[in-house]
Amino acid sequence: MYFDTHAHYDDRRFDDDRDAVLSSLTDAGVSVVLNAASSLRSAEISLELADMYPFLFASVGVHPHDCKSMNDDTVSILEEMLSHPKAVAVGEIGLDYHYDFSPRDVQRLRFREQLELAGRARLPVIVHEREALIDTLAIVREFRDLCGVFHCFSGSWETAKTILDMGWFLSFTGVVTFKNARRVLETIEKVPSDRFMLETDCPYMSPEPVRGRRNSSLNLPHIAAKIADIRGITVEECARLTTDNGLRFFGIKS
Repeated sequence: MYFDTHAHYDDRRFDDDRDAVLSSLTDAGVSVVLNAASSLRSAEISLELADMYPFLFASVGVHPHDCKSMNDDTVSILEEMLSHPKAVAVGEIGLDYHYDFSPRDVQRLRFREQLELAGRARLPVIVHEREALIDTLAIVREFRDLCGVFHCFSGSWETAKTILDMGWFLSFTGVVTFKNARRVLETIEKVPSDRFMLETDCPYMSPEPVRGRRNSSLNLPHIAAKIADIRGITVEECARLTTDNGLRFFGIKS
């Protein structure tokens, strides 16, 4: 059984068949899904989906792309949302200097505010980082009591070790199956077995051999197969240990 620790089923690309896709997951071996919010509206929908599907949980947070839309009331609204029994993390939050859809100073401000929120709520965080590693690590280190995951990790072992040494986790997407994804393969080989998780980041990041199509949790076996091959374990073992890691990380009882 698989745990998709980062999905976006609130995305409009699922508008035509969302229920059909979600309803098919348990029969396909997907036992748990974490729907990661990216905005206030996304968080609302994520919690609504969590109410509808027993296997689905939600995170609450504002993505760096949408930080420019935050105001002084946003964190209070997020904090209220975290009272939902199936809200199990703050995220996805972080910094994105690739697109700069929000000004960088605003991203840093709102990132810190949401990390403070996670500290008050005593919940883990889901971090998005793109071309902003130095600033992201510097800010995260200000919150030593927090635990989090760098999602969609595709970096080097050197970077991974820095994150792991803080006590944090890594999660891997279909990127690991791409032909040009050489740096992350060493990380997959060396990461401790109790410190990584699987995710699809669907509808994005479809793995080979379905790259270019809309992604879903149904594609987790492709990611697991690649990781299992690199680590010299079975696909079943990869599924089991990453599911156990996800349940423990998010505090979800099996």
